[in-house]
Amino acid sequence: MDWTAEQRTLAQKYKKLDDIPEKERKYKCYTCHLIVGENPCPKCGETHLEVMCPLDHCHCSHEILSGIEYCPLCGKAVCPECGTHDVTQISRVTGYLQDVSGWNASKQQELKDRVRYLVA
Repeated sequence: MDWTAEQRTLAQKYKKLDDIPEKERKYKCYTCHLIVGENPCPKCGETHLEVMCPLDHCHCSHEILSGIEYCPLCGKAVCPECGTHDVTQISRVTGYLQDVSGWNASKQQELKDRVRYLVA
């Protein structure tokens, strides 16, 4: 992902999502599918909102990509073409395709640390 200068500055300013001041935070409501500036959601009242990474672009027109990258701020998987965090990463490491979000933290880190090679 080619992060913009503004995005790189944000990633250097905040080392993790908890460092973002409350007044600058945005939240994702997965109940009514909105991005809101306060918790709880003003539309549906949902209280379990996820702090939105400021590097998230929110919308992706891609359906399937062969690669994945990781956000320098929150560490989540992102679309390498547009930078959205709303991606589902699947792998066939265990012998069958499955969503890696159900893996434990160690197995997910192992997947991030893998080096991929292209054979010419």
